Amino acid sequence: MTDNTAPPIFIVGCQRSGTTLLRLMLDSHPNISCGPETRFLADLEAVMNKGWEKVASYGFPLEQWRKRFADLFDSFQHDYAISRGKVRWADKTPRYALSLAPIASMFPTCQIVHVIRDGRDVVASHRDRWGYWSAIRSVEKWPRYISAARSVASSLPPERYREIRYEDLVTDTETTLRGLLEYL
Repeated sequence: MTDNTAPPIFIVGCQRSGTTLLRLMLDSHPNISCGPETRFLADLEAVMNKGWEKVASYGFPLEQWRKRFADLFDSFQHDYAISRGKVRWADKTPRYALSLAPIASMFPTCQIVHVIRDGRDVVASHRDRWGYWSAIRSVEKWPRYISAARSVASSLPPERYREIRYEDLVTDTETTLRGLLEYL
């Protein structure tokens, strides 16, 4: 990893749960840079799983490849943060809720913020944004995202995983953000 000593922040949650709102709030902090959604690490994990036999022929273990990719990801996130006058980076990619184990391994000091919104509102928001079939699929997707993130969180120390409720973020913004920033 770069000489960046501040642990990275990963914002996860089912789509339409308020992760973008939290991204914008954290990005407005003078020390935290949270750029556009990358999905890079989830895509990388898919490549490492599906294409491992091709990469393995180089003779390096999977963990070494993950560390190298973590260094690459950290370097461009860190450089982006520094270019904006900030010292810490965050990445908001809701889909990372489904692949937190390799991310937590690649970034052993990272802090994960899981935004959870009432499932009924997630379904309604999917319908409004992407239509009826998206709403139907979100009924299954919402609990899967929560379960996957919590499963990984159960093996992490409390200083590495925090859940926040979307409803608290919008109804008691100051208290919720103060608590989150103390955690971070």
